[in-house]
Amino acid sequence: MDKSHKPATIAAHAAGALDPQSGGVVPALQPSTTYIRDEDYALVRPDNIYSRADSDNLRQAEEVLRALEGAEETLLFPSGMAAIAAVFRTLPNGATAIVQSGIYWGTTAWVRDFCARRDIVLIEVDADDLIATCCAQNANLVFIETPSNPWLKSVDIQAAADASDAMLVVDATAATPILTRALDHGADIVMHSATKGINGHSDVLAGVLSTRAKDAEIWEMIRADRKMAGAILGPFEAWMLTRAMRTLPLRVERMSQNAQMLAEYLLAHDAVEDVFYPGLPSHPGFETAQKQMQGGFGCLLSVLVSGGRDDALRVVGKLALFLRATSLGGVESLVEHRHTIEPHTGIPENLIRVSVGIEDISDLIADWDQALD
Repeated sequence: MDKSHKPATIAAHAAGALDPQSGGVVPALQPSTTYIRDEDYALVRPDNIYSRADSDNLRQAEEVLRALEGAEETLLFPSGMAAIAAVFRTLPNGATAIVQSGIYWGTTAWVRDFCARRDIVLIEVDADDLIATCCAQNANLVFIETPSNPWLKSVDIQAAADASDAMLVVDATAATPILTRALDHGADIVMHSATKGINGHSDVLAGVLSTRAKDAEIWEMIRADRKMAGAILGPFEAWMLTRAMRTLPLRVERMSQNAQMLAEYLLAHDAVEDVFYPGLPSHPGFETAQKQMQGGFGCLLSVLVSGGRDDALRVVGKLALFLRATSLGGVESLVEHRHTIEPHTGIPENLIRVSVGIEDISDLIADWDQALD
């Protein structure tokens, strides 16, 4: 497709993916694990040898994401954590990594264990102190998440890039490439858990990395490691992902609108102590989010209800449209009492994490109204 095409056009046409064999406007699903050779043992398709590295469905999904990110190259993985692991495995023993604290707990837990096993110096720092730490430390890698999960903190990506010569990796899962193109703001690599908003239907597990320098040594290491270690997304999941991404801009727009309206409603409610959402002027990261998020502020917010654990659980229990489940970015609204899931992380007992879907906003507000009563 033409580079001038906007994200909505790229997504709707799946970056031009078709089925040339049948003429179908939808790309075919090809589940084969191996590919034919002719009588002289030459490959019929030189780019298809074995599915651990070669898959048309994988390439199609990657091309949609590459175009949406404005990246040089994109690689899909079987989960978001597999993508993160691929980045950290490029660090040599004795390296130094600066990692934002208060991000997705699965990332923090894995990184701590990995760095301990590999003698990597791990510096965890709050978002508010991250830029100063990057300036003061000689690091090999800086890993940030913006907006963060579940605190919804915003980090200035360009400031982080300018503060250090280290490789800057940005987890932009909560924003999706529709709201934030992290590479345009100075990131070297952007990561998403494609399980979340990118797929958006709670039925595919996937992760993705995109780069603005595909010839960089670190990216070549990631590409080679993915192939040899077999960290490949299957063709069916890639096909499903391509299908889902056709509506990504529409979904993100609706979810962001709903989340903004719900956040404003909850912030004004007498039974709510505070709301964490980057689209609220009262939020500490509002100005940063305004600068690097275009078209909305995402589906994710966290609510501090008045009271303690029992009050939060009562509200969660009364919600009917907001399903009690762990994830975010799906078309259906979800709610989670984070302290029940992660009591060891210091999360407030009255915090409720909310993923806002595409339902009618009046129904979503009414559900919270009755739950807070």
